[in-house]
Amino acid sequence: MLKDILYKVNIRQVYGSTEIRVSDLHTDSRNIKAGSCFIAIKGTAVDGHQFIDIAIDNGATSVICEIMPPNTREGITYVVVENSAIAVALVSNLFFGEPSSKMKLVGVTGTNGKTTIATLLWKLFSAMGHTCGLISTVQNQVGTKVIESTHTTPDAINLNRLLKQMVDEGCDYVFMECSSHAIQQHRVTGLSFAGGLFSNITHDHLDYHKTFDEYIRVKKSWFDQLPGKAFAISNADDKRGMVMLQNTAARKYFYSLKTMADFKGKILENSLSGLFMTVNDVEVHFTLIGEFNAYNLLAVYGAAVCLGKDKLEVLQVLSSLTGAEGRFDYMISEQDHVVGIVDYAHTPDALLNVLATIKNLRKGIEKIITVVGCGGNRDAAKRPVMAEVACQYSDRVIFTSDNPRNEDPLEILKDMEAGVNVVARKKYITIADRKEAIKTAVSLSDKEDIVLVAGKGHEKYQEIKGVKYDFDDKKVLNEMFALLEK
Repeated sequence: MLKDILYKVNIRQVYGSTEIRVSDLHTDSRNIKAGSCFIAIKGTAVDGHQFIDIAIDNGATSVICEIMPPNTREGITYVVVENSAIAVALVSNLFFGEPSSKMKLVGVTGTNGKTTIATLLWKLFSAMGHTCGLISTVQNQVGTKVIESTHTTPDAINLNRLLKQMVDEGCDYVFMECSSHAIQQHRVTGLSFAGGLFSNITHDHLDYHKTFDEYIRVKKSWFDQLPGKAFAISNADDKRGMVMLQNTAARKYFYSLKTMADFKGKILENSLSGLFMTVNDVEVHFTLIGEFNAYNLLAVYGAAVCLGKDKLEVLQVLSSLTGAEGRFDYMISEQDHVVGIVDYAHTPDALLNVLATIKNLRKGIEKIITVVGCGGNRDAAKRPVMAEVACQYSDRVIFTSDNPRNEDPLEILKDMEAGVNVVARKKYITIADRKEAIKTAVSLSDKEDIVLVAGKGHEKYQEIKGVKYDFDDKKVLNEMFALLEK
């Protein structure tokens, strides 16, 4: 019944009866079927209120909106609410039977590390015998079943539908990335979280949030809403790590490589064979590489302990796990032993982390050759900074296309070039065609050099002018290794 899914919503006005059945929920009028409830949301590009009549024509019998339409129709129930985005989250949660309350749901937010942390948690708890769900940028998983991911965090209706599916298929734990967009747009509002993790925060998504302060505020607002029975874990080494948990009611924990913390790590050795480190004074060898992964592992360890798992068992299982696809994926060519690395790094900070890790892994005079691009229709301010970082930490750099989307790739490359100082100009070339850029990078390499392909990572396509073309960085890199070693 409509009345049963409205009781948590801040209602201003009702026209018609709430004693009616609801067959489904939709925010897109094109998906409406007989008996559906249409929720009109004011989006960044489109206002759903313009499509109320179309939704009714398609079979909607109830409408949730912020503004009552000037012409109401008989037999249709209109519910005016304060905020449609909040309403759709609360209504979805109730419509699907409050699925998040029937599992242990853990959210992960931050600029970098979200996918790796969520994926490692899913792998860890799956290896420990649990049926788990994963909601991430790379893919969603219900147990061993893979469901394609289109957003870092799905919209509220699809998110609750997915969580219901996870409950139905016996998931005890679900690990989910919580993007700043999802938090700000109330996609995760109303969910029952067992815990939340903060990785770090650097400049990203300023095309959407406009200011860094607003980006921080949005991330923090999610922790402010966690209940007292939940746990909140934050990175003590990030300068905003303490601030994130300032006002949360949840139990507070911190992880660190540099200072005293609940979950304290120390790197003893960092090489291509993995990380050797102490975690709360226990020595462990992990297959993952790099300082940034040391932080990810500490966050995962902390979450597992907070979820009641045995500390030594957690470390034992963690030690054998690999990371998320497209995160420091590496291969070595057969003849010349050139190291190829594919990484999703799409922010200046993420790129710096990867290149700093590579620099530390270098044994001697091996060249670092970086192929990097920046996505179109995204924050343009980071383009010159990423170019600067690439040139500073690499011996040779090739600027290329990432996913230009609807922008001209040559204009994106111009934005990147603006960040390169006079001294570094001899270091780089621009090749708009990504395949040619990777081929050139491999051809420039000598024995045991390191080729980094950054940007797209897990995405198996390139989006150009609204069309998606098959493109897998790792596959192309392997092809070029094979081609140039013939």
